[in-house]
Amino acid sequence: MSEQRRLAAILVADVVGYSKLIGSDEAGTLAQLHSLRTEVIEPQIANHAGRLFKSVGDGFLIEFASAVQAVSCAKAIQEANGQGRLPLRIGIHVGDVVIQGDDLMGDGVNVAARVEGIAEPGGIAITHAVHEQVRDKLDLGFTDKGEIALKNIQRPVQVFAIGGPKPVTAPTALSLPDKPSIAVLPFQNMSGDPEQEYFADGMAEEIIAALSRFRSLVVIARNSSFTYKGRAVDIKRVGRELGVRYVLEGSVRKGGDRIRIIGQLIDAESGGHLWAEKFDGPLANVFDLQDQVTASVVSAIAPKLQQNDIERARRKPTEKMDSYDCFLRGLAAHMDRSKWSTSEAEDWFRRAVDLDPEHAAALVCLAFSIQHKVIFRGVPFTPAERTEAIELTERACKLAPDDGNVLGRAAAILCYTGRQYDRANSLIEDALKLNPNDVANWNRRGWIALMCYEPERSIQSFEHGLALDPLTTMRGISWNGMALAYFVLGQYDKGLEFAGKSVELVADVHSLPPLIANEVRRGRLVEARQRAVQLMSIHPGFRASLSRHLFPVRSPEFHRLLADALSEAGISE
Repeated sequence: MSEQRRLAAILVADVVGYSKLIGSDEAGTLAQLHSLRTEVIEPQIANHAGRLFKSVGDGFLIEFASAVQAVSCAKAIQEANGQGRLPLRIGIHVGDVVIQGDDLMGDGVNVAARVEGIAEPGGIAITHAVHEQVRDKLDLGFTDKGEIALKNIQRPVQVFAIGGPKPVTAPTALSLPDKPSIAVLPFQNMSGDPEQEYFADGMAEEIIAALSRFRSLVVIARNSSFTYKGRAVDIKRVGRELGVRYVLEGSVRKGGDRIRIIGQLIDAESGGHLWAEKFDGPLANVFDLQDQVTASVVSAIAPKLQQNDIERARRKPTEKMDSYDCFLRGLAAHMDRSKWSTSEAEDWFRRAVDLDPEHAAALVCLAFSIQHKVIFRGVPFTPAERTEAIELTERACKLAPDDGNVLGRAAAILCYTGRQYDRANSLIEDALKLNPNDVANWNRRGWIALMCYEPERSIQSFEHGLALDPLTTMRGISWNGMALAYFVLGQYDKGLEFAGKSVELVADVHSLPPLIANEVRRGRLVEARQRAVQLMSIHPGFRASLSRHLFPVRSPEFHRLLADALSEAGISE
């Protein structure tokens, strides 16, 4: 008898961190799992005409007749799961399955299981086959993760995460600002060496930073333009999605001691090429080449810019390529939040400083990485760490008093580590005067205002930064700050809204306390205690008193309010 096969949409769901949760509270976790299954998963399967064909521990395998049903069910499950329950990851694939009684096997099931394993906590990952069937039928946004090699799957699989920019139509396109606006797409790495990817990214980032110094330009932030990395793009669509008139794209080829940069400027409305040029030279002159690209773009779209503005865009962070190379690697590590409690970024920045003690950007980034490592490992600074971070910051400020990025990072360090609140306020304002398009500095302004116990100013700063960067991947950090600001204002529903969104992206020692505090004050004590269990599983040594270290607000009243709320949730003093 031949095998029975059919085409099916397979949904695989799994509880995130289940083993740790079982280890810390077996009875409570099993009770939550039962509730999740009976109150969320099974009702949604029934609502979407699915069939649960296998349940193994904390994992659920579900069959649907169509991809639309599977994705709709996954979305409904994640929305119904909400706060206070066990977090889920979901993967979906459409493929051929082998029927064995009530069970299903084969590649359709295997691929769905592998895709589930790379989904974000609280997220949904789908394959290209699913995306093709649902993208025009469901009003969802999708983020292209590219082709990914999955364990025991013969060929790489293109994966999409649900969540991201929704398909843009003319009525919802962002309007163009009054002044020239530009997005710099990620430069392609043409070196044939994946290890040099950081160099191509760093080149595009440096051009973005240089263009952002021009107050007569609107420059889209790196976190928005880099969402197109690795994707074939339609320039007209990019212009509509980001609300820009011009798009710069290019490539970098680094080989031996030579470098070639190719750039082209495109009118996003017409798709016409306004400017294209190739820049070749020795690696030692990389900054001169970068300056040529920047100046040429500016000349093409804003010919009336004064020459002194062009000269301001030509500041070099260092004349030593070896230090700059280490600096770029440090930035690449720093962009990964999962590494903030490690020393990887710190090690690269320290090497950059060793190679060039007057590299201001590396100095302040070294101090910043020390601060992040200490905060995210959840323990107070040692005297040596605090002293080094402040000394590095002071050196950077003296070396680059007109560099907005240096001053912005310095403001955050002097606020958090040095408790120099008034000086931090002054520095962040200076930084934003130098570069009003720096989204990171608007985020820092939000946190500095919060540390100064000015919640309304904090919220305004975060909102302004999010408006400047419509697709930022760092929005969770802003939402986290807004959750605390609304907690201070006693607007706990708002606080819960932003804390929940922040934790949905990343649940860690910095994002969970604001959620717990707002849950307590909103009267959701059961949910708050469940989140407290989650926090303690991530950081077993956490105490309510550590909130003074995580959020060094200068108001004693704030610390009392936050510590009391955390204590009510069951976290020890």
